[in-house]
Amino acid sequence: MEDSVAEWARLEAARRNTSVSRLVGEMLAEKMRHDDAYERALQDWVHRERSWVSNGEPYPQRGEEAR
Repeated sequence: MEDSVAEWARLEAARRNTSVSRLVGEMLAEKMRHDDAYERALQDWVHRERSWVSNGEPYPQRGEEAR
């Protein structure tokens, strides 16, 4: 670990009145929850039934053509 990162961790832990170990543990737990939530949302989207039907109408344009 870089010295500047370790120093930041010590200062942040002190600011939160906790230990560096607890601070790192909390940060990792939050990262894990975030990654798990992202993965669940991605899997939900991937497995969702698609109904992209135009019923014969042209699809909306995007970009400069839409103006």
